[in-house]
Amino acid sequence: GYRVSLQGNFFGHNHTYMTFPEYNPRKHIKLDPPMIIQSNATASKCQIWWSVWNVPWYLVEILQYELQYKEYSTSWEVALNKTLTSSLPQVEIEATELRSGIAYAARVRCKVSENENSYHSQWSEWSQTTVFQRADVPKVSEKIPNTKTMQFLFIPLSFVTLLYLFWNCRLSSRYCCFLTLGQKASPVLTFPRQLLSFSHSTVCTMGILR
Repeated sequence: GYRVSLQGNFFGHNHTYMTFPEYNPRKHIKLDPPMIIQSNATASKCQIWWSVWNVPWYLVEILQYELQYKEYSTSWEVALNKTLTSSLPQVEIEATELRSGIAYAARVRCKVSENENSYHSQWSEWSQTTVFQRADVPKVSEKIPNTKTMQFLFIPLSFVTLLYLFWNCRLSSRYCCFLTLGQKASPVLTFPRQLLSFSHSTVCTMGILR
């Protein structure tokens, strides 16, 4: 350890004041605040990560972090605090802890872990802030095409198909108008069956769209 004293001259007389008779620097550490704090928010969680600067390598693995976050428009006095158990410079916030459509600000600070006996430190200053907002889950109407739009598209398509079948029947009727033994049924006779089948499919599809 070290002995720390304070000397001064008062009214022409030198005085020495003993401040710390046994000072151990490793028990009085204050680190620089974390830097380059960044965030990435999705519909399920928000990831926040940062870097530490000017920290000896033997302290990096025994650091302790505290996260503080709040709604962007509110004061830090009402912010939520989380003391992290991991020494990794990152944290995740579940989406259930965030309000939809609200911007948040977060910052972090560090110190040597309280579980470490060889070193002791106080909290660093707070880092700069990062701003994030939870991504909303797409609504059902955004995932599935609008049923009314599908109906409007289906009606013209049905009309064109009917017109094609009818025109095909008229062309075929020029060559075959009667059903003879051993011959295949002409398109004239099979067309009503095709039309009936198509109409049934149309009604079923429209019912599903509704």
